[in-house]
Amino acid sequence: MNKPTAIKNFIFLVVFMILGFVLTFCTFDIPFTNYTYNGFANAIKLGLDIKGGVLLVGDASPLEDSESDADFNTQLNATVTRLSNILADEGYTEAQVTIQQGSKIRVEVPDIDDPEAVLNLIGTPAQIEFKLSNEDGAEAVITGQHIRNVYASYQTTSSSSSTPEWGVVVEFTAEGEQLFYELTSDAASGDGTIYIYSNGELISQPTVESAIRGSTFISGSYDQQSAEDFALQIMSGTFSVNISWGETSVISATLGVDALRYSLIAGIVGMILIFAFLCWRYKMMGFMASFALCFYVIFVMFLLQAIPFVQLTLEGIAGIILSIGMAIDANIIIFERIKEEYATGKRLSTAIKTGFRKGMPAIIDSNITTFIASIILMIFGTGSIQGFAMTLFIGVAVSMFTALIVTRGLINMYYALNPNKAEFYSLRREVAFNDAK
Repeated sequence: MNKPTAIKNFIFLVVFMILGFVLTFCTFDIPFTNYTYNGFANAIKLGLDIKGGVLLVGDASPLEDSESDADFNTQLNATVTRLSNILADEGYTEAQVTIQQGSKIRVEVPDIDDPEAVLNLIGTPAQIEFKLSNEDGAEAVITGQHIRNVYASYQTTSSSSSTPEWGVVVEFTAEGEQLFYELTSDAASGDGTIYIYSNGELISQPTVESAIRGSTFISGSYDQQSAEDFALQIMSGTFSVNISWGETSVISATLGVDALRYSLIAGIVGMILIFAFLCWRYKMMGFMASFALCFYVIFVMFLLQAIPFVQLTLEGIAGIILSIGMAIDANIIIFERIKEEYATGKRLSTAIKTGFRKGMPAIIDSNITTFIASIILMIFGTGSIQGFAMTLFIGVAVSMFTALIVTRGLINMYYALNPNKAEFYSLRREVAFNDAK
């Protein structure tokens, strides 16, 4: 690389870094539009301990017709998926529903401060039944296990011409569609009424005029709120396990915001001290490593908001800080190798190449072991442990890239500008040698 090319590349990287920090942290109005850009660091999903919210923990137990532990595990996972979908449909896309201690369901909903609102939102598990008769002892044709999805909708019906109205759409499983077709066929040939029960209580008795295949729209004297309540009442009967909500708590957003603020302050102070140490110990090599760490910050912030299942918690911040330490460690290993090679009499260019080559195996080995540990924690850990493992995995991956690619490129560019000034690299000879290129 010649000097003019090195200068151009360095200017490009400086501009790219400045632009990256602006896009990461700044908020501004885009000219000639009504759009306000928020830095993608603001789009990072924050966990319950930072943003505040509601925590629910419930004991799950099998339904009466569960035949084995395998059935229960399948039903437990299905219930977790159902709860996640309900919360996501209601706009709580950052809510987390997980299984812990084998048979407990943990629900975390950030940015809300009323546990009752969450309980009303997800409903209390109930036994939902569709029957052909309202006589005592009438057999249920369809139960919650035959229902795939339920939601409120505003649409027209065949009985109300072109006038839309609020109602509830019920979507069935493949087996449920066949059973519902048979149920509506029998109802249409009789009095046309279907009876819907929740925990043995009649909650609706819609009428049908003919057999229905697929999903159905239940209309009536509903407004939006009553339709949503009715949909939730039916949906609560689709849970595959019984849930007894025990622990409910509210996490203060103020506590989380303060913790996040102090974590950020500590991170900034720590980065400044790291930059100062690197520049003092390794001079221009340390400066280039600090420059590469700025790219590390940009890349990590981008990945945290881009990966949909990542939620930043205080434990996750600890994972990022640990990965920063590993990034610094990788740079120090390489720089010490360069110093050793130069001290034994090698040319500066050869010492740089050899230092990166000899330092790479140790860096890769240490990072692979960290990757393995992170994956194990993600698979077998729960809640905050998984958050720590995920951010550690992302941070270590980015730290490898910045140490082995970005730092190396920056040092090579600087070498093209100053190929014979070893003192700028904090390098010293142990033997006399000709310092020619």
